[in-house]
Amino acid sequence: MSGLSVSYSDSTVLENVTLQLKKGEILGIAGESGSGKSTLIKAIIGLLPKEGHIDGGVIEYNGVDITGNEKCLKSLRGSNIGMIFQNTERAMCPVRTIKSQLYESIFSNEAVKDKRKAKRIIDEKAVHMLEQMNIKNAIKVLNSYPFELSGGMNQRVGIMMAMLMKPDLLLADEPTSALDVIAQRQVVDIFKDIKCSGDTSMIIVSHNINVVRELADKIIVMKSGRIVEYEDTEIIMNYPKQEYTKQLISAVPVLRRECADEYNIRA
Repeated sequence: MSGLSVSYSDSTVLENVTLQLKKGEILGIAGESGSGKSTLIKAIIGLLPKEGHIDGGVIEYNGVDITGNEKCLKSLRGSNIGMIFQNTERAMCPVRTIKSQLYESIFSNEAVKDKRKAKRIIDEKAVHMLEQMNIKNAIKVLNSYPFELSGGMNQRVGIMMAMLMKPDLLLADEPTSALDVIAQRQVVDIFKDIKCSGDTSMIIVSHNINVVRELADKIIVMKSGRIVEYEDTEIIMNYPKQEYTKQLISAVPVLRRECADEYNIRA
């Protein structure tokens, strides 16, 4: 991405944003609400709202210019570029079960001969991943409609659906914001497993810089639509240059594993 600028109506929300992501690398984007974080990843995947438009710059994926190219982006969504939305329930169809939407997502990107067998395998993988996020009634969840689930449960479902597609690039917009601190820990651990595989690149957006810290190789700090710091994670966290970055770091409490053990907190 080079020199990306985006506006909503007459208001500029991103200005001259440039970044690079390598295969298997995780980039964290931190900043307060309204800093342009979510707009950035929506621009990448071509999901800006109607009033949003790209004013300048280039977005490339594997050397191909995909800036505003809806035909190209449509073919990439899901199998190549996955998305975890901040509000998963709004992104899903309210009158179809979680399971049916999961099948559709996978079958639309893969040629499947034996759908009955494929569905059984998908069910097993989905249940396993939901159980990793401390969902004990995973089968019931898969057979539920989005409106029957809590916000936190829908968020975990959205994470599961995106990750089962095994995309080359995973975009996560505040993936832990609707979760309690224990569920956040479980989701972070799942992301760490993906990171260890080295196959999937990720861009993770969060106002909680400590969530980003645990996962990202590099961190971008955004303010008012601009990048104010862009550096290796440890450098950002230990030697922040901007006062704004220092405030972000000091504003968020951390629940470390040793603290959870000390107070007997269990998932």
